[in-house]
Amino acid sequence: MTDSKSPSFFAENWEIGPIFRALLRNKVGAMLIALQIAFTMTIVVNAIYIIVERSNKMQRPSGIDEANSFYISSVGFSHDFNSLVTTQEDLNLIRSLDGVIDAVQINAVPLSGSGWSMSLQTQPGTEFDGTGTAVYMIDEHGLNSLDVALVAGENFSPTDIQTRQSSQTHWPDKVIITLAMANRLFPDEGLAALGKTVYINDIEPMIITGIVDQLQAPWVGWDDVENVMLTPEIREAKSSRYFVRTKPGQRDRVMNEVESQLAKSNSGRILRDMRSVEETRLRAYRDNSAMISILVTVMTILVIVTGLGIVGLASFSVNQRKKQIGTRRALGASQLSIVRYFMLENFLISSAGVVIGAALTIVLNIVLVDAFSLDPIAWYYIPLGMVALWLVGQLAVFGPARKAANIAPALATRSV
Repeated sequence: MTDSKSPSFFAENWEIGPIFRALLRNKVGAMLIALQIAFTMTIVVNAIYIIVERSNKMQRPSGIDEANSFYISSVGFSHDFNSLVTTQEDLNLIRSLDGVIDAVQINAVPLSGSGWSMSLQTQPGTEFDGTGTAVYMIDEHGLNSLDVALVAGENFSPTDIQTRQSSQTHWPDKVIITLAMANRLFPDEGLAALGKTVYINDIEPMIITGIVDQLQAPWVGWDDVENVMLTPEIREAKSSRYFVRTKPGQRDRVMNEVESQLAKSNSGRILRDMRSVEETRLRAYRDNSAMISILVTVMTILVIVTGLGIVGLASFSVNQRKKQIGTRRALGASQLSIVRYFMLENFLISSAGVVIGAALTIVLNIVLVDAFSLDPIAWYYIPLGMVALWLVGQLAVFGPARKAANIAPALATRSV
């Protein structure tokens, strides 16, 4: 019968006692590794949560045909520059070009970061709160140019289009809004908002004549980014922006042609800020992209450093216990049992680390939620983080454990 207190018994039966006694002899090293694992888990889990949150935000559809759309600005400078005539001539020219689906003058562009905003109310009067909304001024070609779909109501007609002066404060009596805006103004009614009256500037009535499925505001960081209204207006101003939608695969060619044709058609203005919507999206989310890159780099470094720390502690432990390992091998312990011993030892250290890390992860997430108005972390991030750090620990200790298993039994007879 095998002696229940022999080293062979401990090795073959995963006895926890010897492992705890070994850890107590080097408790500082074990504690440092456990804390390092806890710190790494705290940072990595919250970083992954932020990366996922930012990635989801970056992938939100704007509601327009981004791949095939661009915009360009025209700024008149000559003393005889007629903005209304020039705008109509420019639009007629752009719409006639091969590869163009449609074009519209617009005051702002989704995702661009710059635009107009107003507040709509369901009741007139300054005593009632309004709901913030982005404003796009378009003509009857606007919906087709933006590639947004009406889900209720009708598009603006040519007779609805008004001319907006630079100093004008009053608004048209018709408006098209997004479905998200309809649900904000009239909760649980959705498409039933069609035909209802809303108020702008506290008292001016506007009838909702159409509802579109989706369209984003220019500001990607705005919580109400899908609150959008479209008004039937063409602006009379020396600065005009044209939004152009092309046939698939024709955008880049059309961009060059539009710039060339507009430059030839009127020498009393300059053209600037021509940009595709895809480029605009990249610019809009570049801060988020930079944050993701930084977080990925930090996570990678932390995991590598943690893994190296585990390797270092395990290697030190093996070097300190060469004679003990040789004795166990001489008493019949297999190489597998030696590997198993060190894997279990590291598992205990990692377990202490991930338990502490789970608590710290929750604390840090509470701080992030309060500081940046984020949603609380989903519950499954923590167990997944614990499993990941356990795996990192086991992979890191496997090399030193194999080295320990290869120690010859004859080493037990030598001085260490």
